[in-house]
Amino acid sequence: MIKLALFDVDFTLTKKETLISFFMFMLKKHPSDILHVPAALASGSLFKLGFFNEKQSKELFLRFLKGKSTEEIDALADEFFVTVLRNILYKDGIRKLQELKEKDYFIILTSASPEFYIKKLGDMLKADKIMGTKFEIKDGVFTAKMLGHNNKGQEKVLRLYEYLNGMEIDYENSCMFSDSLSDEPLLKIVGNPYLINYKKKNPKYPVLNWR
Repeated sequence: MIKLALFDVDFTLTKKETLISFFMFMLKKHPSDILHVPAALASGSLFKLGFFNEKQSKELFLRFLKGKSTEEIDALADEFFVTVLRNILYKDGIRKLQELKEKDYFIILTSASPEFYIKKLGDMLKADKIMGTKFEIKDGVFTAKMLGHNNKGQEKVLRLYEYLNGMEIDYENSCMFSDSLSDEPLLKIVGNPYLINYKKKNPKYPVLNWR
C-alpha cells in the first residue's frame, strides 16, 4: 500500500505567501506592472467584503499576466523560482520532505497558489505529484481565468481522491503538513496530521516548528 506525505506550500514549506512574492518579483522585473497594483489591492478588499469569491479575487489579481504566452509564463516561473521561491523555503520542511521521500512515501504538494510556478518547486523537490490552482491557457496565451475551483479546503480532498482513484492508500500511516486549519479536510483523512508554526492556543493537531 502507498503511504502519502501531503504538503501545503504557503507558510508550510515557505516563509512567505508565494503569490504576493510573485507579484513583487514582477514589479521589480517590470516596473510598469505598478499599474496593476490598484486591481491587486481591490481583489483582496472585494473578497474580504464578500463581493468576490476566491475564484473571482484570484482572477482579478492575476490579470497582470493576461495575454502572456505559455513560453513567457514558463520563463517567468523559472526565474521566480531561482531568484525568489527557493530562497524562502523552510530548511526543516525540506529536510522532512526529503526524509519521507527516502522512506518511500508518495510526495504530493497541494496548494491554492498557481500551479504554473508551484510545479517548479515540485520539480526541484522531486515530488511525485503537484496540485495547484489551475489557470487557462487558450491558443497559447494566458487568460487569467481559473480552471475549475481554487485548490483550497475541501477542493484539495476532492482533487486528491480523483487522482488516487484505484490506488491502494495506507491513510493511517500517511501524513499531512499545513500551517492552517483551512486544510483540516486533508488533515482529517491521514493518521499523522501536523500543523506548522501554529501559534493559537489548544491546537487540534501536533505542532512542528520549522525554520
